[in-house]
Parts: sequence; C-alpha cells; structure tokens
Amino acid sequence: MIRLEEKYQDLRYGERGALLSLVTYMILAALKLTIGIYAGSIALRADGFNNVTDIVVSIAVLIGLRVSQKPPDKDHPYGHWKAESIAALIASFIIMVVGIQVLIDAISSFYTGNYHAPDPIAAWVGGFGFVVMMFVYLYNRKLAKKINSQAIDSVAKDNLSDALVSLGATLGIIGAQFGIAWLDPVLAIIVGLIICHTAWGIFRNSSHSLTDGVSESELEQIEATTEQIEQVLSVKRVKARYYGNNLIVDLVIELDQTISFTEAHNISTLVENQVKQQHQALDVHVHVEPQS
Repeated sequence: MIRLEEKYQDLRYGERGALLSLVTYMILAALKLTIGIYAGSIALRADGFNNVTDIVVSIAVLIGLRVSQKPPDKDHPYGHWKAESIAALIASFIIMVVGIQVLIDAISSFYTGNYHAPDPIAAWVGGFGFVVMMFVYLYNRKLAKKINSQAIDSVAKDNLSDALVSLGATLGIIGAQFGIAWLDPVLAIIVGLIICHTAWGIFRNSSHSLTDGVSESELEQIEATTEQIEQVLSVKRVKARYYGNNLIVDLVIELDQTISFTEAHNISTLVENQVKQQHQALDVHVHVEPQS
C-alpha cells in the first residue's frame, strides 16, 4: 500500500538526482567550453553547449519536483503532482532547441570546410566527460525506477545522450589526429541528431502523461488483477491516468445482485487495496453495479 507521505518522500529523493546532474553539468560545461575553444574542437564545443542547456533542464526539473511537493489547495484540490510532468515537457523543448542549433553549426562548418585537427587534449576532456556522465546516468536511471519519476527518467535519458555526445566528440577528435579532420564536424552532426532524438522521446512520454495517457497493457494488467478476486463477476470498465508519477484508477465492476450493501462495500474495498498493492496506485475508485 502506498501512503501519501511516501510519494512526497520519493520527490525529495528525486531532487538528489537532479542536483547531482546540475553540479556535474556546471563543471563539465565550463571545462568543455574552455578546452573546446583552446583546442579548436567543434565537437567538444557542441558538447559543452549541450551541457549548458542541461543546466537549465536540471533547474527546471528541480523546480518541478519542488512544486510537486506542495499539498492540495483551493486551486489544486488534487495536488500539484503534474508539475513534475510539465518540468519534463519544458526540458524536452530546451533540449530540442540545442540539438537543432548544434546541427546548424556542425553542418555549416562541414560544408564551408572550416575545420582542422584539434589539440589532443580535447579528446581527454571528451573521454572524461563520457565516463562521468555514464556514472550519473546509471545513478539517475536506478533512482527513476525506484521512485517511478518521469522527471528523473527524463534527466537520466538526457544523461545518457550526454554521455554518447561526449563519446562521439572524443571519437571525432581522435580521428582528426589521424588526418581525418572532417570527422570532427561529422561527429558534431551525429551529436545534434542524438540530442534531438532524446528531446523527442522525453516530449512523447511527458505529453502522453499530461493528456492522461496510459498504455493499453497497463490497463489490461489492472483488469486482470481485479478479475482475480472471486466475488467480482466481471469488469465493465477500467480507466487510469497519471498525476505526475502517481497512478489513479477508476473501475466499474459487476457483483451478484443478491448480496447486501455491506458485502458490496467490503468487496470494493478489497478491490481497491489489491490494485493499490499490485500496481503501486495512489488512489483507486470502484463503482459497483449489479450483474443483470
């Protein structure tokens, strides 16, 4: 059974992941931009600018997680849980803008021939960024699964794309050392595509949640759980939606028309508790109808 305080505690845990990403991005952005300019690496500079926007994304997620912890009020009787999904949606827009800008700069450099082999130190910085971001990604991925947070999941996906960006930049810089100078802008183009792909994935998931979307398989699993209860003759309707990372379920079940009101109430309570336990639902509403 999930208690409300546990859900708020999960949001506080989520802040740790966003803070870890924020501090890491601030350090890496300063390092990559400085060395990228010094070493003359287009790919490393693109990686650095990517981390700059990641700072904004991390701040947006932190704000979303903090707002989500606010208790219900007159204007928000169901609470502020969806602020978390809104933060993920905002993050997707920021990431997409950066990805497009990186693509424009990289393609422009490639076609104008404005590229040369960067200083080898850029490769070391890129490799360092890859290793660091992989550790941050693994931490946030585990945290997102533990607390079932869309915002932290979007941060984790962004962490992974950042790690791949750093890896791509490093490979481009290494290739340029062997006389393939055009590999640096080409890898920057690939970096831009990865960023845009990440943005689309985050946008798709957050917008799906904000429009009360729930996967068909999840609804089928909830229905199957309900039907396992012996007294439930059939499930007429099952609906569900998410408030942030909280699942809310609405069920219409049919019971034997000869049972008493008290028995019907006890069975509906049993259904509520079973669905909450099996599917980590925050709230379950059960409507009972007599089987005709």
